[in-house]
Amino acid sequence: MIALLQRVSEARVRIDGRVVGEIGRGLLVLVCAERGDCDADADKLLAKLLKLRIFADEAGKMNRSMQDVEGALLIVSQFTLAADCNGGNRPSFSAAAPPDEGRRRYEHFVAEARRRHPRVETGEFAAMMQVELVNDGPVTIPMRVPPADSGAGSSSA
Repeated sequence: MIALLQRVSEARVRIDGRVVGEIGRGLLVLVCAERGDCDADADKLLAKLLKLRIFADEAGKMNRSMQDVEGALLIVSQFTLAADCNGGNRPSFSAAAPPDEGRRRYEHFVAEARRRHPRVETGEFAAMMQVELVNDGPVTIPMRVPPADSGAGSSSA
């Protein structure tokens, strides 16, 4: 699974002009399921992002996690994170999970986030959305959890 985390002071998602998800301080999480991902991959990604120390402590150092600052999550599906731009001028999205599988992974990720964290908002899977944010820092961090069956390890941060 792939995620792009943006530390925000505020963020919202609109569909057809109406706000469907909105947060104050926290993380905007753009998330993409790739072919071969499973629920365990989503769980691993979620556990990592909830504990990632990217919020400032009293000394101004990035030393506090989402859980420490009691921030909110705004989770938005974004299959374009799987884009491969190496083959020409049109990106390929063949690494992204097919829509039904992507929806299952996204819904699992959101359900687990709601189970593990008190403040979770979302966009809408496969909808045309407008995402507004005020990036705090700015801090933007890409994360990737290789599929559990790939045999690849992940690096620690």
